[in-house]
Amino acid sequence: MLTLGAWLHDIDPIAFGPVRWYGLSYIAGFALAYLMLRAMAKRGMFRVPAQAVLDAILALVIGVIVGGRLGSVFFYNPSLILEFTSSPPWWGVLAINRGGMASHGGMVGVILACWWIARQHKIPMLHVADMMALAAPVGLMLGRIANFVNGELLGKIVARPWEEAPWWSVKFPQELGSRTLEWYNAVGPDTRAEMNELSFGYLGTERAAGLSEPERVDAISGFVTQSIQQGVDIVAEQIGPLLNARHPSQLYQAFFEGVFLLLVLWAIASKPRKPGVIGAWFLIVYGAGRIFTEFYRLPDVGVSGFFPGLSRGQSLSVLMIVAGFALLGWVMMKSKQEPMGGWLRVTRDEANEKPASD
Repeated sequence: MLTLGAWLHDIDPIAFGPVRWYGLSYIAGFALAYLMLRAMAKRGMFRVPAQAVLDAILALVIGVIVGGRLGSVFFYNPSLILEFTSSPPWWGVLAINRGGMASHGGMVGVILACWWIARQHKIPMLHVADMMALAAPVGLMLGRIANFVNGELLGKIVARPWEEAPWWSVKFPQELGSRTLEWYNAVGPDTRAEMNELSFGYLGTERAAGLSEPERVDAISGFVTQSIQQGVDIVAEQIGPLLNARHPSQLYQAFFEGVFLLLVLWAIASKPRKPGVIGAWFLIVYGAGRIFTEFYRLPDVGVSGFFPGLSRGQSLSVLMIVAGFALLGWVMMKSKQEPMGGWLRVTRDEANEKPASD
């Protein structure tokens, strides 16, 4: 829905039944990675047997999920480590609704998965990491698109409520949260009464009557988001003008971490490279893209970066870039490994069957 030049985000994060688009994005990302790695294995580009690629993907799944969650806890909310409750999930680390997963932690998990795969097949770990890097951008892109669908990791403000906004900007009803009382008081008594009436239908009369006005207003924010997602025009018309227009930073990141990164890495991988070259460029290009795009994204509340003027995510990306250049320098000057991979060459079978020239 368009409102004062901006688009009002009204995408329902539920795909069908209890299944969310976010979960489907992970499944699709791993499925596409499997198809890509299997194709590379059949071509002789990936030194893991094609029939063993599924086992490699399972290791990758475990690495991404465990590493991503632990990264979110250690990098952004370490207090969860010491938080225990008497109700499920009992331990703060397992409460995935509080912080979710962090991409930098997921990458650490992927590195450990690469080490395990390399050990199983007795091949260089850096070669495995290179091949995983070639498959990763598709999953990263789908994850960022899922962030956009969920209305999370919001971008910075480009226009305030009631101001004309650029056509490409987006208003997210998910921003309400702590601003619930602010917009509730701003809409006027008639609309407040209408919102209260709608909230009784949403919460149930008995439950709503038992809440204080601040509690009921807080519950209304969830109702407002859900109503807009379900196409209730009266809610969208009343609430849309009160929202900030923002950069769709999730889509910026989907492009740089997905499309752009994929093109760069596959261009580098067109010829055989020493193990580690592709992985090094992954760290460099991903880190640079992450730093750039996060200038358009809200920093995490209460979490500062390690370097002045940079968010925690940007600071971690600086370290990734440094690690990428260090790895690239070591590979080019010190590594004695022979070049591997290269998707422009013929397959091993084709090379073996090709008749010798006269």
